[in-house]
Amino acid sequence: MSAPARFDRGHTDDLMSFLAASPSPYHAVANTAERLEKAGFRQVAETDAWDGTSGGKYLLRGGAIVAWFVPEDAAPHTPFHIIGAHTDSPNLRIKPRPDSGAHGWRQVAVEIYGGPLLNSWLDRDLGLAGRLTLRDGSTVLADVDRPLLRVPQLAIHLDRTVGTDGLKLDKQRHLQPVWGLGDDVLDGDLIAFLEQEAGLETGSVTGWDLMTYPVEPPAYLGRDRELVAGPRMDNLLSVHAGVAALVAAATSGAELTRIPVLAAFDHEENGSQSDTGADGPLLGTALERSVFARGGSYEDRARAFAGTVCLSSDTGHAVHPNYAERHDPTHHPRVNGGPILKVNVNNRYATDGSGRAVFAAACERADVPFQSFVSNNSMPCGTTIGPITAARHGIRTVDIGVAILSMHSVRELCGADDPFHLANALTAFLEG
Repeated sequence: MSAPARFDRGHTDDLMSFLAASPSPYHAVANTAERLEKAGFRQVAETDAWDGTSGGKYLLRGGAIVAWFVPEDAAPHTPFHIIGAHTDSPNLRIKPRPDSGAHGWRQVAVEIYGGPLLNSWLDRDLGLAGRLTLRDGSTVLADVDRPLLRVPQLAIHLDRTVGTDGLKLDKQRHLQPVWGLGDDVLDGDLIAFLEQEAGLETGSVTGWDLMTYPVEPPAYLGRDRELVAGPRMDNLLSVHAGVAALVAAATSGAELTRIPVLAAFDHEENGSQSDTGADGPLLGTALERSVFARGGSYEDRARAFAGTVCLSSDTGHAVHPNYAERHDPTHHPRVNGGPILKVNVNNRYATDGSGRAVFAAACERADVPFQSFVSNNSMPCGTTIGPITAARHGIRTVDIGVAILSMHSVRELCGADDPFHLANALTAFLEG
């Protein structure tokens, strides 16, 4: 018998709040940790010895979080069911020497992070958020949630070719935002401003990881409010669904035969090769330490990993009504059609036939429809943390997600029903 729906449109309302409150990966993991704490999870430090007690636990490292729930009767060799996602999104990030300007304009020097649709960042009211590091090594979250910066587009009167040749942007020259007026470039001005905003002493900040973001909040769109427009859906939509599913599995009272896990990594948009990325040791170390803390041996670790399955959840492409020819002619995922199963035989996605069966069973238990996505053979295929997770840890991995439009835009578009369809499917997977 199919499981009743656990989440409805209220989940989508909550997603919009989560997106608005998470302008950087550091804010996203802080908000995720807060939700876990309310559900009874407790933080463990990587520098401490871990015990084998049951219950919900999580660890934080920079813009990444790994959380898991150990049932009371879990053996050391109990396999894991993992939801994988990532916290970062393409954007404009602040350079080490951020203060610049010319011709009476005060500007902020930025570097391109990931692969954003650059035109979508023009003429947007931008805030500034991220992490400030103090002299003692501690960190403070920063968020200037108001129109502070803007990348002004060149007027059409000064570029008559834009209507015929298209917009051409130089990443170094054309993407530097303005934030005020003045002829003097004052070194340290931006950081001093952020210290004041955060209530810190002048000169106390010695390091920063800062990024711009659009301050326009997420919103329902369309005649019948069937769509949601908002920032950072790639991939905070999956992070939000993942933490909702983990909390639901941990508090449902269901008899869990696997240890449910949420792993939300940073740096997916630039290759995952960092200590907080999926290509780093964070997930494998956390899982191994959980096995060993429960008295397990290397043999128990091997047995647990052999039975483990990961659903790598990331956004994918809905069929675009204006560019349908760019999609595979027999695979046209639609918004509000349920989550997508992402397949690529060249292992840009990790899904195979056995993985498809795992996901199909979860969707059936949750009474959730799902669709298949495959790229047009003439178009390069993107990739995710799925193949990295499978290869690095030797665990079966399935690539899934929600179909959206405008991926990597400053403002993306999804169906209003698909976020809770995904959360229901993920919950059934963790409980199955």
